[in-house]
Amino acid sequence: MYDYLVVGAGFAGATMAERLAGGLGARVLLIDRRDHLAGNAYDPLDEHGIRIHRYGPHIFHTNAQRVVDYLSRFTAWRPYEHRVLARVRGALVPIPINQVTLHRLFGVRLDERAAAAFLAGRAEGVERIASSEDAIVAKVGRELYGLFFRGYTRKQWGLDPSELDSSVCGRIPTRVDDDCRYFTDTFQAMPREGFATMFQAMVEHPRVELALGCDYRSIADRERFGHVIFTGPVDEYFDERFGKLPYRSLHFEFETLDTPVYQEAAVVNEPDESVPYTRTTEFKYLTGQVHPKTTIVREYPRAEGDPYYPIPNPECRALYQKYAVLAAKERNVTFVGRLAEYRYYNMDQVVASALTAFEELAKAHV
Repeated sequence: MYDYLVVGAGFAGATMAERLAGGLGARVLLIDRRDHLAGNAYDPLDEHGIRIHRYGPHIFHTNAQRVVDYLSRFTAWRPYEHRVLARVRGALVPIPINQVTLHRLFGVRLDERAAAAFLAGRAEGVERIASSEDAIVAKVGRELYGLFFRGYTRKQWGLDPSELDSSVCGRIPTRVDDDCRYFTDTFQAMPREGFATMFQAMVEHPRVELALGCDYRSIADRERFGHVIFTGPVDEYFDERFGKLPYRSLHFEFETLDTPVYQEAAVVNEPDESVPYTRTTEFKYLTGQVHPKTTIVREYPRAEGDPYYPIPNPECRALYQKYAVLAAKERNVTFVGRLAEYRYYNMDQVVASALTAFEELAKAHV
């Protein structure tokens, strides 16, 4: 009855299901163990009628035009440029670090050349950039590293920055201009009617059947599918043969307040280790919704729970490679997405990876 089984209805799975049905005319069964589409980007209305991101803020930004072109078939967009403040020394200052940050912290007014010299004067020489600590100290020195990065990273990952790949904190730029936007990608916008509505449009195809609340392991006759697209945890697929791959999870605490606005920006980071949560998000900045109340969420990282972030360090990467060898040997199974590839993808990168995986399958189909 079906040509493909797609496991997981997040970005990777929905993209694959839509392309297989719409591009190849294949019959697809798309399943997810949760009771909703959109994976971690799910954004329902809460009990007060305020649109929230149930699994934390998801901000769409990309430099990949083909990803924009593809998703624009399923949604209109609302322009949105993300801004983040960090609570440091009792003040709220922009992050990434820029001229405004330096002015608020140190009382200095600098142009780009002077700001670059200010940071260079604090930077420490690092012979080899091997860790996130190295990456940040080499850019901004110990004081700013301690104020902005060390505590936040230790809370987020449960590891010291010295134990994490340089790519983790290396993702956060440092600027010498006065641009307070968190991202500088050429395309920054949010789906006008929300992520879940976009996902619904993606899978509304006569050749796609959607089964929510359906666990992959409950399907006994998998042989009836010509091919499986697996977007879940790769170690789970192989029954954790080599041990469980470590992930960081999150606990969310939502609160609705009787005020139209709660904080000065969409997200306020809490780098201080004495604060148990990492950040507070106010959703109305993201959605553009007008409402007399506002809903916020505080994020508490933890080791156990739903897998959100693959841990980027050499030990975890070595364990994943064992599973990658098994995955490469699987016939008629494609592994795609953050959990299946154990990679710290942004949303646009997941879509790009899925489009590439589909193109490879399409070549074989011809």
